[in-house]
Amino acid sequence: MAALGRGVGADLGAAEVGPVEAGEAPKDIKMPTYTHGQSRPSLGDGKLRKPMVIEIIEKKFDYLRKEKTLNIYGTVTFGTTAGFSGMLANLIFRHCFKVKHDGLKTYASLTTLPFLSTVVAYKLLVTDALYSGNISRENCVLRSSLIGIVCVLYPTALAFSKNGRLAVKYHTVPLPPKGRVLLHWLLLCHTEIKAMVVPFILQTIFGVLHGLQHYAIFESTLEKTVHD
Repeated sequence: MAALGRGVGADLGAAEVGPVEAGEAPKDIKMPTYTHGQSRPSLGDGKLRKPMVIEIIEKKFDYLRKEKTLNIYGTVTFGTTAGFSGMLANLIFRHCFKVKHDGLKTYASLTTLPFLSTVVAYKLLVTDALYSGNISRENCVLRSSLIGIVCVLYPTALAFSKNGRLAVKYHTVPLPPKGRVLLHWLLLCHTEIKAMVVPFILQTIFGVLHGLQHYAIFESTLEKTVHD
């Protein structure tokens, strides 16, 4: 009987308290594991990371601000040269048609319209296309040069038309025969029209240079932003 009691007691003790091996954890308790060389996250990392992110964002805004400023200056200069072309065309054709009336009106329109048309056209066709990423360097230069060409031809044709009408209105030159108005004006101003080749070439060259410079600035700004 004593042996039986000791056997039953031993079985109950074994059932209540099982052997626990060294280094073994209960299965329902998950322990965080870290690989060798892996740093544990801390509050200090988050505090150090915030200033770095803010600094990167400030650098990006600084790059974009510089690129936008240079772009504005270049586009305004491009539009100003177109305005001077319109002023020169008005001066030449007023002298050709011997017009002395409505000087302020014609000069104001032939200076303002080429300037605004150049700035708006350049923004829509070149600047917006660069920001959308749908334009290459060759296309950027081509569009810029075409804008330069059009923005010289446009004020030249406008000055020719305006001053021709003023010449007919105030009879400053002999009236053209019916049906041959344009041919009569072209024969009358053929020397002055040849003089407009000079601003035409200069504006085209300036358009090419401005397109190259704008694309180079945009590419440099993009690389610096991506690198940071």
